[in-house]
Amino acid sequence: MASVALLSNPRSTGNRSQLPRVREFCAAHPDIFHYEVEDVEQIGEAIRTIAMVSPRVVAINGGDGTVQAALTELYSGGHFGGSPPPVAVLPNGKTNLIAFDLGAEGDPIKALQRVLDLVQAGELGEHVIERQLIALDGGGNTRPVLGMFLGGAYLADVMLYCRNRIYPLGLPNGVSHFLAAILGLFAIIFGIGGGRLPPKPEPMTVSLVRQGEFKGKFSLLIVTTLEKLLLSIRTSDSHGSNGHMKLLATDSNVGALFRMLGATWRGTLGQKQLAGVHFQQGDEIRIEGARSNVILDGEIFEARNGAPIILTSTQPVPFLRLAA
Repeated sequence: MASVALLSNPRSTGNRSQLPRVREFCAAHPDIFHYEVEDVEQIGEAIRTIAMVSPRVVAINGGDGTVQAALTELYSGGHFGGSPPPVAVLPNGKTNLIAFDLGAEGDPIKALQRVLDLVQAGELGEHVIERQLIALDGGGNTRPVLGMFLGGAYLADVMLYCRNRIYPLGLPNGVSHFLAAILGLFAIIFGIGGGRLPPKPEPMTVSLVRQGEFKGKFSLLIVTTLEKLLLSIRTSDSHGSNGHMKLLATDSNVGALFRMLGATWRGTLGQKQLAGVHFQQGDEIRIEGARSNVILDGEIFEARNGAPIILTSTQPVPFLRLAA
């Protein structure tokens, strides 16, 4: 029985430089079972193998896309008899939204040492927290994909533009994200798009069970269960609190975008209605549109054959908080 099972993706951004250190650390700690994959398609076999060593913690060493694939297999694959151990996420990707939400920042080796320390000190129970996941069903016969942060509408277009047009320039991640945001904002302000800029927004419909629907072109569409993002959005009864997933959508015009940004800056987003800013909570959300691409934890999904993308929240699942 291993204390910790570590799943590594050598292709994640941080692992291109950090993996030799990770391998050296694991070699010096025989109570870590280290499994490396070269492709996300191998994660199913990785989780099946990891389940055989009955670890007390599963640590994931990769980007948000690796985490998303591993969570899907952990909680849909049935490899642990329906009760997987808590998951720790090391900060080793481009965005690290999930790792940041769970208190893992900085050096992944220090985060892995923290996991070992908690196991060896018998303090796991004090640091296990629960989170709901987003289950995405894009139609077809495949099982839902699980994650914690979804970006859609024009936000997804800008994220894809950053990935396809800016990342290849070799700029630092922070610079790449800032440049993509500036170019996307420029396109929104002047109502242009395409060519060297992100494409123009397309109409879509977003509906929530019990709360109704809204239609339009949106510059921002976010659905998340991440606590650090949720804490910045203060709910009120007028916005509804009928579920674990929080949805924020902003109409594709400059006024709505700046009203949302201003409320975020003041820490009042979600306290009252803002023209062109839609904020809701729910346990089932449907997204439909001619170009309804969404990005769930770094992976792209699109509706098939005109069917909507359906999001539902899962039962709470255990994670390991690494913050001191």
